[in-house]
Amino acid sequence: MDVMDTSQALDAFTRFFHERGHQPLRSASLVRPPGDPVLFTTSGMHPLTPYLEGRPHPRGPRLVGVQRCLRTTDLDEVGDRTHLTVFEMLGSWSLGDYDGGQSLRWGHELLTEGFGIGPERLYATVFGGDDLLGPDTGALRTWQELGVPVELTGEDNWWSNGPTGLCGPDSEIFVWTGDTPPQGAPSGDDRWVEVWNHVMLRYQRLSDRTLRPLERRNVDTGMGLERLAMVLQGRKSVFETDLFEPWLRTVPPLWEVQGPELRVVVDHLRSAVAVIADGVTPGANTGGYVLRRLLRRVLTTLWRHDAGRTLGDLPTGLIGGTLDHFGQPYPVERIRQVLLDEERRFAVLLERGRKVLSRPRFSGPLGAEDYGYLHDTHGLPRDLVDMLRGPAAAGR
Repeated sequence: MDVMDTSQALDAFTRFFHERGHQPLRSASLVRPPGDPVLFTTSGMHPLTPYLEGRPHPRGPRLVGVQRCLRTTDLDEVGDRTHLTVFEMLGSWSLGDYDGGQSLRWGHELLTEGFGIGPERLYATVFGGDDLLGPDTGALRTWQELGVPVELTGEDNWWSNGPTGLCGPDSEIFVWTGDTPPQGAPSGDDRWVEVWNHVMLRYQRLSDRTLRPLERRNVDTGMGLERLAMVLQGRKSVFETDLFEPWLRTVPPLWEVQGPELRVVVDHLRSAVAVIADGVTPGANTGGYVLRRLLRRVLTTLWRHDAGRTLGDLPTGLIGGTLDHFGQPYPVERIRQVLLDEERRFAVLLERGRKVLSRPRFSGPLGAEDYGYLHDTHGLPRDLVDMLRGPAAAGR
């Protein structure tokens, strides 16, 4: 397999689907418009929901695009080898045009012939049925015809947009990333990494939990660009790809962090740049709280080791390169100002926190009630409390 950089992989993906009649879409903002129940764009299909529900799309029934996404549900997973806060999703869509089988065949063709991934490194999972529906025999038959091994699952291969709304079976494609020949199945070996999900949107779930078949069936696929780059570049984590090379070249000499802590710092700062550039500022509510949580987690990590570290050390070129990558025309100096303003606010909170924790009540071991009180009354999260009570916090 030839090594592709991220730009080449992105071009290959969009070109493949454009040659098959898919019209390109521009990335939407991470921030959802008023009235949307979700704070941030969580998937490539999110901005397309009205069209997946039946409205004709002005660009036609076949679409392709790259969408930056943010999933707050993944925040606690960041630090491992595959999870990120802000990531990019490569997507292809059929709005009532071709079926799921065609989508899977094209997916197999692009992965094996376009990207050069050996067919023996592929494994698929397929919806195996539940108490309402039987297995997705169409997807199962397609994979069998292509010679790809299949693992049948339950809810892991059922996609839904919430308690009600669009839903249907999906089929996930995994790639073997181990140093040995492929073995086992995706559910039992994390060396199988999911790279592409093909969702067959066939139903509308009603408030009484029943399923109503859609008049127009759609196909929605999503493939994480960073995970694809990891596979194509033969890396062990998304952080080792060319996407993160500028960050990993700059941050360790700057602040001397490593391992999972380095991944958290790099991910959260890179994500913060993208979120700020889409118009969010740190705050106590909604999306501003997510941004504040990202930045304060970074500062907690940095100050745990050295109280003199500051986000002002972050080179402007690193911020500018991130903005260029995400296609966000936003002033670099404005990003820096938001970072430094939040750093100052956090330093004030730390000083207040020290005074609170100096009270006799908190001199001994803390229980759940103490942590709850400190968080709800004084705005001190548990990791911050632990940092302030630890030896590394004594000098600040």
